[in-house]
Amino acid sequence: MPIPLIYNVRSVRQRWTSGIVAVLGIAGAVGVFVAMLSMAHGFKATLVASGSPGNAIALRAGAASEMISIISLDQVQAIQNAPGVARGPEGPLVSPEVVVIAAFPLKKTGTDANVQIRGTSPRVLDVRENVRIVKGRMFKTGLNELIAGRNVAGTYTGLDLGRTVAFGGGTWAVVGVFDAGGSAFDSELWCDALVLNQVYKRPQNIFQSITVHLTSPDAFQGFKDALTSDPRLSVEAERERAYYEKNSRQLTNMITVLGTLVAFVMGIGAVFGALNTMYSAISERTREIATMRALGFGGASVVLSFVFESLFIAGLGGVLGCVAVLPVNGWTTGTINFQTFSHLAFAFRITPELLAVGVVFALLMGLVGGLPPAIRAVRRPVASALREL
Repeated sequence: MPIPLIYNVRSVRQRWTSGIVAVLGIAGAVGVFVAMLSMAHGFKATLVASGSPGNAIALRAGAASEMISIISLDQVQAIQNAPGVARGPEGPLVSPEVVVIAAFPLKKTGTDANVQIRGTSPRVLDVRENVRIVKGRMFKTGLNELIAGRNVAGTYTGLDLGRTVAFGGGTWAVVGVFDAGGSAFDSELWCDALVLNQVYKRPQNIFQSITVHLTSPDAFQGFKDALTSDPRLSVEAERERAYYEKNSRQLTNMITVLGTLVAFVMGIGAVFGALNTMYSAISERTREIATMRALGFGGASVVLSFVFESLFIAGLGGVLGCVAVLPVNGWTTGTINFQTFSHLAFAFRITPELLAVGVVFALLMGLVGGLPPAIRAVRRPVASALREL
């Protein structure tokens, strides 16, 4: 026969002071856990959003990122004529690109941070359809002009629209601001690839990657097979989204592991708080437990009753921790992308799935903290406990 659950709820209300300590401990652990997971999720989502399902990217075979890739002009011409490449009125929709890093002072701290500068084709907006100019205009071919991602002006000093900035031995004018839909491109500066090569004294016929807009997402496999079988090419093709997802793994995994370790350590403290609360509750209710046993409630029923009480306290802590961390959702921060060694702005992203994970984490702490006291509650002989009445 089960013990009425209302008995446990009333018990928590009567012992609210010790319950609050356990609730706050669990809430703190859950809040840290969800915040760290939301950071990792936000970083990954920012990079993955950079890729379009209808785009592919080609790098030198064996290159893990654009920074260490080389593609010659001859290879670019072969790639843009491959099957599956979409074409516009002016020709194939491809963007041969080069990438460099330059340091600019952060507005908040005044210290320098690396910014990724991407030299692109003037047709890059046709290739990356999720990018649009929101202020100013597109850079002109052959000129030292930049367009800045929407996060750049608010993050760095001297990169506002209309300003001029010096780097790489040249002076550049910021002529536009673009919105890339919250992707990693919003933290980049874009310019003409040929001009960037010239300023940095690089060969004009060398690029680091080529982004291709496909006729359809289903055309990728045929495009990839054509590049693999072409003896003139030594490149590897990936879906653009898969490439950026892969680049997010290192930092995402590191944040997740560190966040889990911190939450685990805090969770141990929260479990001890729950143990203390439940042991205290059981010691104060020895005669109540004995009376319930004498009335016919079985040992399993008593154990389940006290486990439920512990889960109830843990659930309150889990919900409180999730509610407390909600204000950080959408908060923008920045970190180093280890694949490009550049500063990347991204937003914390708290999803319903992460909140569910936080509540499950809280309930797990409640189970670990409530089960030993519950088992101890039924081990004491009923007769000896009743003699204390």
